Amino acid sequence: MRLAMGSDHAGFGLKEQIKRFVQDQGHEVRDCGTHDAAPVDYPDYAERVGLALKKAEADRGIVICGSGVGASVAANKLPGIRAGVCHDTYSAHQGVEHDDMNVLVLGARIIGIELAREVVLAYLGARFTGEERHRRRLGKVEALETRYR
Repeated sequence: MRLAMGSDHAGFGLKEQIKRFVQDQGHEVRDCGTHDAAPVDYPDYAERVGLALKKAEADRGIVICGSGVGASVAANKLPGIRAGVCHDTYSAHQGVEHDDMNVLVLGARIIGIELAREVVLAYLGARFTGEERHRRRLGKVEALETRYR
Protein backbone atom coordinates (compact mmCIF):
# COMPACT_ATOMS: atom_id res chain seq x y z
CA MET A 1 0.00 0.00 0.00
CA ARG A 2 1.15 3.54 -0.71
CA LEU A 3 1.07 5.63 2.46
CA ALA A 4 1.45 9.36 2.98
CA MET A 5 2.79 10.17 6.42
CA GLY A 6 3.21 13.48 8.18
CA SER A 7 3.73 14.91 11.62
CA ASP A 8 4.47 18.04 13.51
CA HIS A 9 7.47 18.30 15.84
CA ALA A 10 5.65 16.52 18.69
CA GLY A 11 4.94 13.53 16.45
CA PHE A 12 8.26 13.45 14.61
CA GLY A 13 9.89 10.67 16.65
CA LEU A 14 6.87 8.39 16.47
CA LYS A 15 6.47 9.12 12.75
CA GLU A 16 10.02 8.01 12.10
CA GLN A 17 9.50 4.77 14.04
CA ILE A 18 6.16 4.01 12.34
CA LYS A 19 7.62 4.88 8.93
CA ARG A 20 10.36 2.27 9.34
CA PHE A 21 7.85 -0.24 10.69
CA VAL A 22 5.43 0.05 7.74
CA GLN A 23 8.30 0.01 5.24
CA ASP A 24 9.49 -3.23 6.83
CA GLN A 25 5.94 -4.53 6.28
CA GLY A 26 6.35 -3.84 2.53
CA HIS A 27 4.45 -0.55 2.29
CA GLU A 28 5.68 2.43 0.27
CA VAL A 29 5.90 5.65 2.30
CA ARG A 30 5.70 9.21 1.05
CA ASP A 31 7.11 11.29 3.92
CA CYS A 32 5.28 14.62 3.91
CA GLY A 33 7.40 15.98 6.79
CA THR A 34 8.33 17.36 9.19
CA HIS A 35 11.90 16.12 8.98
CA ASP A 36 13.20 17.08 12.43
CA ALA A 37 11.98 18.11 15.88
CA ALA A 38 12.06 21.88 15.28
CA PRO A 39 8.68 23.47 16.16
CA VAL A 40 6.19 23.52 13.26
CA ASP A 41 2.40 23.70 12.86
CA TYR A 42 0.39 20.48 12.54
CA PRO A 43 -2.17 21.84 10.00
CA ASP A 44 0.59 22.14 7.38
CA TYR A 45 1.42 18.43 7.60
CA ALA A 46 -2.17 17.26 7.86
CA GLU A 47 -2.82 19.20 4.66
CA ARG A 48 0.18 17.68 2.88
CA VAL A 49 -0.99 14.17 3.72
CA GLY A 50 -4.57 14.95 2.68
CA LEU A 51 -3.43 16.44 -0.63
CA ALA A 52 -1.33 13.36 -1.37
CA LEU A 53 -4.51 11.28 -1.04
CA LYS A 54 -6.61 13.69 -3.09
CA LYS A 55 -3.97 13.65 -5.86
CA ALA A 56 -3.92 9.81 -5.75
CA GLU A 57 -0.24 9.85 -4.76
CA ALA A 58 -1.12 7.64 -1.78
CA ASP A 59 -3.83 5.15 -0.90
CA ARG A 60 -4.07 6.08 2.78
CA GLY A 61 -2.49 8.46 5.24
CA ILE A 62 -1.12 8.62 8.74
CA VAL A 63 -0.71 11.91 10.60
CA ILE A 64 0.86 12.27 14.04
CA CYS A 65 0.84 15.23 16.41
CA GLY A 66 0.99 15.52 20.20
CA SER A 67 -2.57 14.46 21.03
CA GLY A 68 -3.89 13.58 17.59
CA VAL A 69 -6.81 15.96 18.01
CA GLY A 70 -5.47 19.01 16.18
CA ALA A 71 -4.17 17.03 13.23
CA SER A 72 -7.51 15.23 12.96
CA VAL A 73 -9.45 18.49 12.96
CA ALA A 74 -7.14 19.93 10.29
CA ALA A 75 -7.16 16.85 8.04
CA ASN A 76 -10.95 16.68 8.12
CA LYS A 77 -11.20 20.16 6.60
CA LEU A 78 -10.14 18.74 3.23
CA PRO A 79 -13.12 17.41 1.24
CA GLY A 80 -12.89 13.65 0.83
CA ILE A 81 -10.58 13.17 3.78
CA ARG A 82 -11.99 11.06 6.58
CA ALA A 83 -9.49 11.22 9.44
CA GLY A 84 -9.91 9.64 12.84
CA VAL A 85 -7.86 9.70 16.02
CA CYS A 86 -7.41 6.08 17.08
CA HIS A 87 -5.49 4.80 20.05
CA ASP A 88 -6.94 1.27 20.01
CA THR A 89 -7.12 -1.45 17.36
CA TYR A 90 -10.92 -1.70 17.31
CA SER A 91 -11.39 1.95 16.34
CA ALA A 92 -8.62 1.68 13.76
CA HIS A 93 -10.14 -1.22 11.84
CA GLN A 94 -13.77 -0.28 12.44
CA GLY A 95 -13.11 3.28 11.23
CA VAL A 96 -12.02 1.85 7.89
CA GLU A 97 -14.62 -0.94 7.69
CA HIS A 98 -17.66 1.23 8.53
CA ASP A 99 -16.61 4.82 7.81
CA ASP A 100 -14.06 4.38 5.00
CA MET A 101 -11.50 6.28 7.11
CA ASN A 102 -8.55 7.13 4.91
CA VAL A 103 -6.31 8.94 7.40
CA LEU A 104 -5.26 7.48 10.74
CA VAL A 105 -4.27 10.08 13.31
CA LEU A 106 -2.14 9.24 16.33
CA GLY A 107 -1.15 11.26 19.37
CA ALA A 108 2.54 10.74 20.09
CA ARG A 109 2.10 11.99 23.68
CA ILE A 110 -0.77 9.53 24.21
CA ILE A 111 0.28 6.22 22.65
CA GLY A 112 3.43 4.15 23.00
CA ILE A 113 5.29 2.57 20.10
CA GLU A 114 4.11 -1.01 20.65
CA LEU A 115 0.42 -0.09 20.74
CA ALA A 116 0.95 2.34 17.85
CA ARG A 117 2.33 -0.52 15.74
CA GLU A 118 -0.73 -2.66 16.55
CA VAL A 119 -3.10 0.20 15.74
CA VAL A 120 -1.34 0.86 12.43
CA LEU A 121 -1.51 -2.84 11.48
CA ALA A 122 -5.25 -2.90 12.28
CA TYR A 123 -5.77 0.21 10.13
CA LEU A 124 -3.75 -1.07 7.19
CA GLY A 125 -5.34 -4.52 7.32
CA ALA A 126 -8.92 -3.23 7.26
CA ARG A 127 -11.10 -2.74 4.18
CA PHE A 128 -14.33 -0.76 3.75
CA THR A 129 -17.22 -3.25 3.84
CA GLY A 130 -19.32 -1.45 1.25
CA GLU A 131 -22.48 -2.55 3.05
CA GLU A 132 -25.57 -0.54 2.18
CA ARG A 133 -25.87 1.05 5.63
CA HIS A 134 -22.22 2.14 5.52
CA ARG A 135 -22.51 3.51 1.98
CA ARG A 136 -25.68 5.39 2.98
CA ARG A 137 -23.97 6.98 5.99
CA LEU A 138 -20.88 7.84 3.97
CA GLY A 139 -23.16 9.49 1.39
CA LYS A 140 -24.60 11.66 4.14
CA VAL A 141 -21.11 12.69 5.24
CA GLU A 142 -20.25 13.61 1.65
CA ALA A 143 -23.49 15.61 1.39
CA LEU A 144 -22.46 17.59 4.48
CA GLU A 145 -19.16 18.48 2.81
CA THR A 146 -20.99 19.72 -0.27
CA ARG A 147 -23.76 21.55 1.60
CA TYR A 148 -21.42 23.69 3.68
CA ARG A 149 -18.65 24.52 1.22
